[in-house]
Amino acid sequence: MKLTDIRTMTEEEISLAEVNVSEELFHLRFQHHTGQLSNTSVLNDTKKTLARILTVKHERGLGITKQPGEEG
Repeated sequence: MKLTDIRTMTEEEISLAEVNVSEELFHLRFQHHTGQLSNTSVLNDTKKTLARILTVKHERGLGITKQPGEEG
């Protein structure tokens, strides 16, 4: 998921994406520790996606960036 895609999401969509990506990361870590994960680069990609989501969420909380549809 790209940063531009995340920035166009509403607050509800971002919260839902955060939950989904967090669950996906949990499952990937579990697979990695049990030896079932063959492509470990997926772990890093998922961590980066979660970091992007949390960054946009934090920026909006501080008022640095605007939500889609906001004027100003």
